[in-house]
Amino acid sequence: MIGADAMVKCLEAEGVTAVFGYPGVAICPFYNSILDSEIESILVRTEQNAAHAASGLARVTGKIGVCAVTSGPGATNLITGIATAFADSIPMICITGQVSSELLGSDVFQEADITGAVESFVKYSYLVKNAEEIPRIFKEAFHIATTGRKGPVLIDVPIDVQNAPVKKFKYPDEVFLRTYKPTVKGNAAQIKKVIAALDKAKRPIICAGGGVLLSDAERELRMFAEKYRIPVVTTMMGIGAMPTRHPLYFGMVGNNGKPYANRAMSEADVVIMVGARVADRAFNRPEIITTNKTMVHIDVDPAENGKNAGPHIPLVGDAKHIFLDIAKYEFDNDFGEWIALLEGYQKEMAPVRNPDTAFVDPAAFITRLSERMDEDGIYVADVGQNQIWSCGYHVVRGGKFLTSGGMGTMGYSIPAAMGAKYACKEKQVIAVCGDGSFQMSMMELATMRQHDIRSKIIVLKNNYLGMVRQYQHFTYEDHYSVVDLSGSPDLKCIAEAYGMKFIRLETMERADEVIGEFLAEDESVLLECIIDPMDLV
Repeated sequence: MIGADAMVKCLEAEGVTAVFGYPGVAICPFYNSILDSEIESILVRTEQNAAHAASGLARVTGKIGVCAVTSGPGATNLITGIATAFADSIPMICITGQVSSELLGSDVFQEADITGAVESFVKYSYLVKNAEEIPRIFKEAFHIATTGRKGPVLIDVPIDVQNAPVKKFKYPDEVFLRTYKPTVKGNAAQIKKVIAALDKAKRPIICAGGGVLLSDAERELRMFAEKYRIPVVTTMMGIGAMPTRHPLYFGMVGNNGKPYANRAMSEADVVIMVGARVADRAFNRPEIITTNKTMVHIDVDPAENGKNAGPHIPLVGDAKHIFLDIAKYEFDNDFGEWIALLEGYQKEMAPVRNPDTAFVDPAAFITRLSERMDEDGIYVADVGQNQIWSCGYHVVRGGKFLTSGGMGTMGYSIPAAMGAKYACKEKQVIAVCGDGSFQMSMMELATMRQHDIRSKIIVLKNNYLGMVRQYQHFTYEDHYSVVDLSGSPDLKCIAEAYGMKFIRLETMERADEVIGEFLAEDESVLLECIIDPMDLV
């Protein structure tokens, strides 16, 4: 056995079934060894998308995603995908090949200090110097990536280490990391303080972030909210923690959130923030959620407590465990009046759109689409205006909603949907993107075709980088700069080139018919929706 064989054995021991990646000489020993295993290698068309695809798999399965690329440009191309996963706390193992150990630091062909380059975007990184250490390193990497606040771990393996003999392979049963002991169960004294705050509250609210989904705590959140009749809002990454039309759910907060959700946060007297970073996109004025109210911040990462807003009751631990522990307590408060008030706000402050009937209305289209999707369907939104329309108008029932929230990475949706569909072949998986973000990852149509990954794609086409154009519309009074997408390809020809069915929708008149046709297909379909270039989110 050589180091490359040991790397594959480690992945097998962790139950990995697929590796997304792109080979090169420095990672060839690994890709040669993986041929003798049951693990499938998925060849993406650019390395960044290997990370996005691994992320999509991780987010729909709860398991870890794995990607593997070569040294130098292969590794540096992966960085944006790693940073995207880190920003959204997605568990991932990123394997990079490296030049031979004795050449490190000599600026040889395709050498890059990838462990140094990703330092601020990973939970941890390893440069493997001894093939005998591969089992320990992989065991630690999987443990670190999937515990506490989840995230990507990078393992950089020089080619000589991949080719070096491993005398005795034994994959460890346990991990011993003296300085890494993430907290899971919440402190009992702090939990009692939360109950005491709720016992006095008149207008409590729960704000659920992506941490609720990462800890698989959706059911526990709903049971908690229903037991005590506490309204819920979410951040962008928390969408899906509650069904969209649940009577206790009042929408997404933030700059592009629902006005009534933001008002609920402002008027609440107790805010229970759970699994959210209190970042600027959701809370550009943190004092709104701390002034004249009691703020409880529940997060598995102690660094988040007080980072952007000082909580009155910090509570460190896993959301699933904490909700179960809090639900053991009883109090008699009735929040019916508060819920009725929010229901009134919801009706009074619902956004009103006046779309141009000469185009597809993206908001209405997304709602109709999601109502026709399978209940457990997976919707993957890209970044830009399409993301904001998706967040505001997609109806989550029992499925998943994926997007790049923390980093806002254009080109995310197609490879993430690809990874999700690979992992959940029986489920409906739809990527929704703009014509700008589509062109950032349309090369992955070849990966979908090669590996028979039948996710579906919708392009909301307006011939602009819509979100930037909208910003320039308000900030620079329609003085547009570098946002015109003239020169974009004919999407019908693109679909034909990759052997995909193509559908175009130009107005809402045929929307229901086209949505039915789009969803009925067993194969991948590319649907182009022509939207008003001047439409605003």
